Amino acid sequence: MKTLTTALAVLAVSASIVSCNSTTKNSEGQTQDSTALADSVGAIAVNPLQHSKEFPGATLKIASITSEKVGTDSAKITVKYDVSNFKLTEQTEHEHHMANSHEGQHIHFILDNTPYAALYKPEHSVTVPLNSEHYLMSFLSRSYHESIKTPEAHKLVKFKIDAEGKLTEEAAPKDIALFYSRPKGDYKGEDTKALLLDFFIANGTLAADGHHVKASINGQDFTLDQWVPYEILNLPMGETTVKLTLVDKDGNAVTGDNVSVERKINLSAE
Repeated sequence: MKTLTTALAVLAVSASIVSCNSTTKNSEGQTQDSTALADSVGAIAVNPLQHSKEFPGATLKIASITSEKVGTDSAKITVKYDVSNFKLTEQTEHEHHMANSHEGQHIHFILDNTPYAALYKPEHSVTVPLNSEHYLMSFLSRSYHESIKTPEAHKLVKFKIDAEGKLTEEAAPKDIALFYSRPKGDYKGEDTKALLLDFFIANGTLAADGHHVKASINGQDFTLDQWVPYEILNLPMGETTVKLTLVDKDGNAVTGDNVSVERKINLSAE
């Protein structure tokens, strides 16, 4: 198993290494960070990303969450948000070449750890079954889909829908949880060269001596001990399976809700 370290052990060799930002190159000759996991040319690699634009004070709040019964077996849930110190639909400054939304910055709406809906307006409705229980993770996202990883920029709620479609919020979840965000869907052309791997950790964080995320990509495992965005390089065309699992400091899978998620994505040359 390959392990992403905090890079301090490498960078501490000398101050000159720190100042020069030692790099490696992938199979296309593109410069990568010194912590790249490309120990064989052409193999799948995962690199931590740096230098993301920060948004001090960016805040996401749920203004309201309401429900109404529709039909005989469902309820329509409507969530309205308050966003401050962050502009939806604005393009985020960036230097990389990963997939970027032409519609700009947005909110990731993740219900029950299913693929997110990108919200460019601070409101969204979805239909859920009666007599059901749900987790809703929402967070602010840069235009290239990287989450803003601060307490103020996200909101996690748990709620129930009863037989009449009434919504009741439950106590805020306290256990550490993992919410999958990227990669997602289909990638074509230039967007296949570097894919964003991003997730949101609620009620905790990652550390070399603490919780980790095990990323299994087409059966190749990586242990991620930094809560930062990553890029995936050298994926083959066609279908790829990405599975993220929250593990403890000893590598044992964490039990509970929202601790392991698997997705399939597709890459094509055109």
